[in-house]
Parts: sequence; C-alpha cells; structure tokens
Amino acid sequence: MAWKRPRDSEVVLVPEIVMPLIIRDLAPGDLPSCAWSGSRTHLASIGQALERAKLGEVEYLAACPPSGLPVALGGIDYAKIPGAGTIWQLAVHGALQSCGIGTILIHAAEHRIRARGLHLAELGVEDSNPRARSLYERLGYRAYGREPDWWNQESPDGTISRYDTMVTLMRKELP
Repeated sequence: MAWKRPRDSEVVLVPEIVMPLIIRDLAPGDLPSCAWSGSRTHLASIGQALERAKLGEVEYLAACPPSGLPVALGGIDYAKIPGAGTIWQLAVHGALQSCGIGTILIHAAEHRIRARGLHLAELGVEDSNPRARSLYERLGYRAYGREPDWWNQESPDGTISRYDTMVTLMRKELP
C-alpha cells in the first residue's frame, strides 16, 4: 500500500485508539519511569510525598495504561488545610495531554477525598497556566483567592534555584 501526503484541503481520518487506564497509588519503584514529569528535584519531592503517604498525610496517585507505567500523576495533601484534601503536583505526560487523562485523575482524587469523609477539594493553579485553570473551572472549581507560591527548580545544568509564582486558589464542594 502506498501512502501519499494529503493536500491542505483533504480530510484525513485517523482511527481512534481507546486504552484503559487504572488509577493506583504511586510507588517508590515508579519514580524512575516518571522522569517525564520533571527534574530530579521534582522527583525527589515526589519521593518525600511518598514518605508522607506512609503516615497517612498524603496520597499520591498514578494513572497507568496496561503497561503499568504512570502517564499521569497527582497528590492529595490532607494536612495542609484542615477538613479538605488539597490536590497538588498534577502532571500528565506531554504526549497525552488534552486526552481527558487529567480529568480522570482529578475525579479519582476527589473520590479519594470523599472516601476520607471530607467534602472539600482545594488546589492552586499558577496564573500563568490558563489551560489548567479552564479545566478546573469546567470540573466545578471556583476561585476564592490568590497567593504567592514557590518551589525549588532545577535547570538542565543541575543548578537549583527558587521559582516564585502567583497562584489562584480554587475549591470545590464534593457531594
């Protein structure tokens, strides 16, 4: 079969691929396969969160296709705001963004929060990330404030520096 490049006016039909995902707890052994989500510093912070998970303070979720390798990650912090689960460090593999995986992961996080008997989910979204804010608003999150935030970031040469940003605080009442 010969393939030809379509002209700009032609419509090309692409078959849809449907792949099951499971949401499970992220394990320390998953970290090497999560390099797509950030630098060594970021992975170290996830490792620290996994230590906190042993104490019940946080949960860290992974969305995985049949390969079992995480393609999306996100944490829930139960200690930050009393009576709420704070969703943080959400990331979807770049090649799979805008496929609905982030929505699935957020719904799973909300389910975990409700399972703890809590009815409030909170998160902060960088003001420089309007796509994420639009997603959260579509999922029912409403802004209630703004605050500065920061974290350490690592450049490609290994230099660590402080990253300062402004975040919009959002919350959602969970039924």
